[in-house]
Amino acid sequence: MLKSVKVIDAHHHIWRLSDLDWLKGPTQPRIFGNYDKIRRDYLIDEFIADASSQNVVGSVYIQVNWPNSRELEEVDWVTDVVSECNWPMSIIAYADFASENCTETLRLLSQNKLVKGIRQQLHWHVNPKYRFASAPDIMMNETWRHNFSILQDYGWLFELQVFSSQMSDAANLAHSFSETPMVLQHCGMPEDASKAGMIMWSDGIKRLSQETNVHCKFSGLGTFIHSVSPDFISEITEKCIELFGPRRCIFGSNFPIEKLWSTYEELINGYKQSLERILLDDKQAIFYDNAKKLYDV
Repeated sequence: MLKSVKVIDAHHHIWRLSDLDWLKGPTQPRIFGNYDKIRRDYLIDEFIADASSQNVVGSVYIQVNWPNSRELEEVDWVTDVVSECNWPMSIIAYADFASENCTETLRLLSQNKLVKGIRQQLHWHVNPKYRFASAPDIMMNETWRHNFSILQDYGWLFELQVFSSQMSDAANLAHSFSETPMVLQHCGMPEDASKAGMIMWSDGIKRLSQETNVHCKFSGLGTFIHSVSPDFISEITEKCIELFGPRRCIFGSNFPIEKLWSTYEELINGYKQSLERILLDDKQAIFYDNAKKLYDV
C-alpha cells in the first residue's frame, strides 16, 4: 500500500561546493558529525537519482547558507536549475530579519514566483557545538519581528528551526503572527534523548501545536544520532501526529545531510515503517498532500 503513496520531499538541498564557504572551508565540529562525504557538489541530477525511485514527484529546496549578501544569487541559481531539469520544485530562501536591508531583500525575492517562504535558522543551545544563532531570543527583537511581519504581505511561510528551550518564544511568535504559516524543522530538533530532555521537548511542541498556523516537518531525525532509527522516528512522529494531527505534518528528507549515514530508500522506509498504523489517507497527507498545499509545488 505504501508504495502507491506519492511523495513531495519538503526539505532538501542541492549545491555547488564552490558556493559554500562553510562546506569547503576547514572542517569544523557540527551537529551532524563528520561531513567529509558531502564536501563536494550535490546537484539536482544526483538528488533526483536518489529520490525518484521512492515515488518522489516534487520537492522543496531549502536555503543552504550561501555567504551573506548572496541570498538573491542562491535563488537565481536554483531557479536556473529548475528551468533546465523540469523538476517540480519550490524554494525556501534566506533573509536576515535583523538586517537593515531586509525589506528590500524580501521585495527582490518576491519577484521570483518559486519562492514560497524564508528560513533563518534560530537554533541556539548552551552547547556551542549545537549553536547556530547569535542569541536564544532573537525572535523577540523588535526590529526582527517588524521585518518578519512582511512575510504575510507576500503570503509566505516561515521555516522555524529552534530547540526545546526556545519553543515558548516560538509559540509567542506564531501567536503574534497567526496569519503566517510556520513549519517546525526536524520535529523541533530533539537533541537530548534523556527522560528529562524528552519531557522538555514534548512540553515545547505541545505548546507550539496549540498555534494552528504551526506545522511539523518530519525531517532531520538522524541529525544527533547519525543513523536511521525506526524506533526513534516512531517515538518522535507518533507524538507529533498526536499533537499536530496528520494534516499539519510533512515529510522531508534533509538530503544530502542524511546521506552521511543512509540511502534515500533506507531513510524513507524508516519513516514509512513508523507510520504503518495510521490511515492511508493520513499517510498521503503527510507524504504529499500537505506539502503540495503549503508549498504550492
